[in-house]
Amino acid sequence: MGRTALALRAPWRRPTVSSTGELRHTALDALHRSLGATMTDFAGWDMPLRYGSERDEHTAVRTKAGLFDLSHMGEITVTGPQAAALLDFALVGNIGGVKPGRARYTMICRADGGILDDLIVYRLGETEYMVVANASNAQVVLEALTERAAGFDAEVRDDRDAYALIAVQGPESPGILKSLTDADLDGLKYYAGLPGTVAGVPALIARTGYTGEDGFELFVKPGHAVELWQALTKAGQGVGLVPCGLSCRDTLRLEAGMPLYGHELSTSLTPFDAGLGRVVKFEKEGDFVGREALREAAARAEQNPPRVLVGLAAEGRRVPRAGYAVVAGGEVIGEVTSGAPSPTLGKPIAMAYVDAAHAAPGTSGVGVDIRGSHEPYEVVALPFYKRQK
Repeated sequence: MGRTALALRAPWRRPTVSSTGELRHTALDALHRSLGATMTDFAGWDMPLRYGSERDEHTAVRTKAGLFDLSHMGEITVTGPQAAALLDFALVGNIGGVKPGRARYTMICRADGGILDDLIVYRLGETEYMVVANASNAQVVLEALTERAAGFDAEVRDDRDAYALIAVQGPESPGILKSLTDADLDGLKYYAGLPGTVAGVPALIARTGYTGEDGFELFVKPGHAVELWQALTKAGQGVGLVPCGLSCRDTLRLEAGMPLYGHELSTSLTPFDAGLGRVVKFEKEGDFVGREALREAAARAEQNPPRVLVGLAAEGRRVPRAGYAVVAGGEVIGEVTSGAPSPTLGKPIAMAYVDAAHAAPGTSGVGVDIRGSHEPYEVVALPFYKRQK
């Protein structure tokens, strides 16, 4: 696996940050514009928000397939004899225990336990890993890993411009991809990756989707991105594949109950505050950044449960937005972190942190303060939507 990943490395890398402060563009920028995409500034990148109807794009992913440009995500390669040891020290998860070809969801925290970012780490070979950070935090993660690498026999390399990342998501995605590759997709498990060739393009094929549907992420050279996008588009013509923007990606992940950094996750929260304490592996050998603060956070959570991340489903039509207060009995009991109309459920939904006393599904008397009006909402279990396997 390492050899194919190495073949995707970065002699073609460009400077990471624009010296002019202008928005950065992915290798698919001209193609998006030719498709009539509405573009938006997202974490310093000019990205497609939608191509037409957000609802139609969302529904295509749930029922057929959608094609996404995710090239704004931040790839950071960690190599060397002590790459695993470095990542075990720098991150909260047990990365040394990840087998080659597999991936793990984890987090990088500050010394005080606050979440700097949530990450996916792929083990590409015995001594080679790829850390994928959120676009808005990629520079912060790069700097933290570089600083934490002191004393380790390992190299941290910025490969953000070494890759384009294209995702095909939805129930038709396995068939679409199978028509373009002889890679063993049936044997590719969830949270795993393998090298292969897709439409003649060398790729790292991963299966770690963010939409709540089955799907694949293809890491390729930027110079191959247009060719691959066009091949996927052609292969998906007969089964309803459509290009999809960031807007429907957000409603898809919201329905799937998946956290988004800057909404459900932040430096003001520890993994235990976010209900994701399971990603912190105290049992791993050696120290790691934030260990003591996180032990204290775990103990606090046991003794005095923090606010709980819950789902809220509207009884009316008004849509809650991030920052809106959640209320009960005239008192503020929480805050909305994400909210939007749900195309699948046909009503507005939200995720919110609420006091533990009001967190049980079915809790009555809960509302959201929407511009001074307390709109009734039902507390429901997350996720809102789970695909039928």
